[in-house]
Amino acid sequence: MLKSVIQEETTGCGIASVANVLGKTYSEMKAVANAMGIYAEDKSLWSETEYVREMLSSAGVETSPNETPFESWSALPDLALLSIKHHQEDGKNFWHWVVFKRAGGKEFVLDSASYLPSNVRTDFKEMQPKWFIEVKNA
Repeated sequence: MLKSVIQEETTGCGIASVANVLGKTYSEMKAVANAMGIYAEDKSLWSETEYVREMLSSAGVETSPNETPFESWSALPDLALLSIKHHQEDGKNFWHWVVFKRAGGKEFVLDSASYLPSNVRTDFKEMQPKWFIEVKNA
């Protein structure tokens, strides 16, 4: 059964998404992030891409250099970080991190939000990604 890491902090979606890519638990990834000076309460974790890229890079995982505008689910690479639930606060963009995965002929999103009935999502019409970052060699 496929499972998603659940974020243990309200603002821990970036840490949880990286844990989902790397196959780590939330607490394992949080310890790695904290040792790197990355904390869930830092708004940069869900308003910039640098921290998730750094966490993945430290594990030897490569990402695309830029964010690619979302066009369709079928156009996504087999593994990608997606930005959903976009909003602005004081003119700054914020979002919720999720992981898109295509495996065994199936497509799904691993969403770490603790309030969801299922964290393995296929309700694609409910999610409205703005852009994605391809995850390579994970």
